[in-house]
Amino acid sequence: MRLTRVWSALALLAPLAVEASVLAIDYGADYMKASLMKPGTPFDVLLNKDSKRKIQSVVGWKKSDRVFGGDAFNLASRFPSDVFIDTKILQAVPYDSDTVSFYKKISSADVIESSRGAVAFKQSDEKEWTVEELVAMQLAYVKDLAESFAQEKVRDVVVAVPPYYTQFERDAIVDAIEISGLKTLALINDGTAVAVNYAMTRTFDEAPEYHIFYDAGASSIAATVVAFSSTTDKKEGAGTQISVAGVGWDRNVAGLELDRRLREILVRAFEEKHHKSLRQDKKGMTKLWKEASRVKSILSANSEATSSVESLAYNIDFKTKVTRAAFEEACKDLQPRFVQPIFDALLSAGLSMNDISSVVFTGGATRTPMVQAAVKKVVGEDKMAFNVNADESIVLGAALYGASLSRQFKTKNIKVNDLTVYDLQASYAAAPTSPDAKPRTITTLVFPAGSKTGTKKTLTFKRKEDFTINLDYRDLGDSGFPSRMLEADIVGVAEAIANLTERGAIDPVVKATLTLSESGFFSVSDAVAFGEIKDDSITGKLKGLFAGSSSADETSTGSAENMPPRETPETAETVSSSSSSSASSSADTPESTTKVVEEKKKAPVENTIPLTVNVRFTTISPMTVEEKQQSRKKLRAVDQEEAIKTRREEARNTFESYLYRLRDLLDDESAETPFKKCSRETEREALATRLDESFQWLFDRGDIADTTHFLDKRIALETLEKPIIHRYKEIEAFPEALNNSQKWNFHTRIFLTEARQNLTLESEAGLPSKWTSEELDGLEKTLKDHEKWLNEWVEKQRSVKSFEDPVIETMEMKARAKTLETQLFKLVKRKVPKTKKPVKKDEPEASGTSSVKEDAKSTTTTTPTSTTTPDMKEEEKNGDDSRTRDEL
Repeated sequence: MRLTRVWSALALLAPLAVEASVLAIDYGADYMKASLMKPGTPFDVLLNKDSKRKIQSVVGWKKSDRVFGGDAFNLASRFPSDVFIDTKILQAVPYDSDTVSFYKKISSADVIESSRGAVAFKQSDEKEWTVEELVAMQLAYVKDLAESFAQEKVRDVVVAVPPYYTQFERDAIVDAIEISGLKTLALINDGTAVAVNYAMTRTFDEAPEYHIFYDAGASSIAATVVAFSSTTDKKEGAGTQISVAGVGWDRNVAGLELDRRLREILVRAFEEKHHKSLRQDKKGMTKLWKEASRVKSILSANSEATSSVESLAYNIDFKTKVTRAAFEEACKDLQPRFVQPIFDALLSAGLSMNDISSVVFTGGATRTPMVQAAVKKVVGEDKMAFNVNADESIVLGAALYGASLSRQFKTKNIKVNDLTVYDLQASYAAAPTSPDAKPRTITTLVFPAGSKTGTKKTLTFKRKEDFTINLDYRDLGDSGFPSRMLEADIVGVAEAIANLTERGAIDPVVKATLTLSESGFFSVSDAVAFGEIKDDSITGKLKGLFAGSSSADETSTGSAENMPPRETPETAETVSSSSSSSASSSADTPESTTKVVEEKKKAPVENTIPLTVNVRFTTISPMTVEEKQQSRKKLRAVDQEEAIKTRREEARNTFESYLYRLRDLLDDESAETPFKKCSRETEREALATRLDESFQWLFDRGDIADTTHFLDKRIALETLEKPIIHRYKEIEAFPEALNNSQKWNFHTRIFLTEARQNLTLESEAGLPSKWTSEELDGLEKTLKDHEKWLNEWVEKQRSVKSFEDPVIETMEMKARAKTLETQLFKLVKRKVPKTKKPVKKDEPEASGTSSVKEDAKSTTTTTPTSTTTPDMKEEEKNGDDSRTRDEL
């Protein structure tokens, strides 16, 4: 492997014809990062309002004010029931699962059961929010940051998710994306995103090169084995093939568990020292949660750290010392679990550590010394690699992947093959063979663990009535999620089979297409009734002879749409298909009429009748369209309320600043200030009185007044101040306006003098002129009227005092000067009429004509034909006069 230049690998995403933006988000339990791909802008991580590159995944309320990120996290100890942290681990989680029990240990927020059997939260004011709504608020916050940076609407988003995410969790994040006002372009697994980021600045040989991407984050540890190799495409040329070979993970050991155990050390230290219980004190426990995270960071670089929390509980200031040795002893039982995901990933990939080139570290928890030591003991120091940004590699890889899906960007040729980490199976009731037959259930393993995403497979059923296909996970371990994903009712079978039989179809069947999308969604995407119709014509027989018959055992790979198996307002785009995977099936009770096949080519339309597929969710259902609309309304109401509040605060701040500025003008003791010179004593007294009233109103009613009250109060003061400001501005603008008027008087007079001279000479020479005498007389009349008006009113203005209203407005002066300017330029820009050359009849006449031309030419060349003032550049460079001289 060899490195290439970063700029050549990125090629900085040359835009196509239409500009558009793609947002990428790495939504982590502790922090979220975002990157915006926009043509013409540098490719980097998006900054928040505090210019930080990562944003804490927290949303909370300070009374009625909603805050995000670090501002929200800092309020957690004051408002523990109104600040929600680490909501990622509760996405679509059943309320009675172990995950909810763990969350209650680390957070003081009030967790309740939602109407869908998942998790929701209750604020101190009794408002309830689902996890999807809280996540959507944070995504909408990032969306606003991206739109402020891009100066345009941002809609498409790619979100990185853990590779072990179930369909329930993927549904939950897609629901949150839609509620936030974004559109899901794709979901990408964390390890795959890091692999894309890793490949962008490197080239590889044809032989696969294997690396493990070890991601230790806040909520889990995952290891992803990825194969890199070179590839060549006829259209895109040389590129890189990224193929995920295996994944291992542990949901229950990561940064949050380390923080919990470190907080336990601090809690025990407080209780042992002060003999008081702390666990029921929400504020105290929240303070220690924040302190545990800080101490853990210190212990990553030091052997000991001092913990100090002011007024932790019972008005007691807490202080203690924590050593790294004590912390590691408390986590001793976790250390084997730090490396188990690596072994699991190698096992699923069918590889050993000898096949691995390096173990690349990513995720914040990889900075913890005990985690590094555990991995080093297994893989060896020579294979440990820190050559990607531990915090940003996921979001940067997701952004590059999103750009490759969009038609607006041209990126390096990288092809990605991902896989599913679970066994995905379909089950259905067997068709009864007799009235007394016992019910049987057929189970078929459709996509075994390790199957490539972006594929389709077809199940063929010999059915005559409607039936149901159940999509299940074979084994989810101790995740707490149910195995049943959805149930798909195939409707309209009897009528379709009857229609095909009438058309002459032999043994019609039902074919259901099962899809595993690029984003990891398992669904029944299509169902049809199909039957072979025999063609007895000579053409049909010849066609059957040479075309052969398709085998029911043939398998192929189709392109799977990148969308969840449910009704949504928007649908994600179709992305490229991955490599083929063979059909694998197993049955608890085999049914001879059921086979796993794939359609090699589309059947003739007369042989196929579409069937209706009705999807039902019997366990944890995704949000319905109506529920998402209601959630979007809730969030929009909060946004509107905040917008009103923001406008009110801006109006109050502006009004208050205006009062202080006006007070400074009135209190200035100097008599030479422009404000004092341009105002009367009575005006200043009236302003002072109204100003005192406004200050008193602001102190008494400012906290309860709305935006219109602030605006009305300011307008009342501005009405009194406006005449004074107007006088001052008129005094400032008068010299320039007068100079401009006099300038155009001068230019017009010079032009008239030269134009009349030229008109006389051209008349004597019998040549056409640019102007007529009447036009010049009209311009002269306008000039004299303007000079007369200007002299008269300027003289009157000279006698006006600075505190008196002007008798002549600069706006009127400019308007009158503009009228003269327009009339002048109308004549200046006029082109010289072309002259017709006389026909040569005989030599003497021609000679005479030539003599006249020469005389005229010698005469006119000494006469000025246009003005030459600096403010009339067009006349200086105009070639009309020179052309006139040439013709003369």
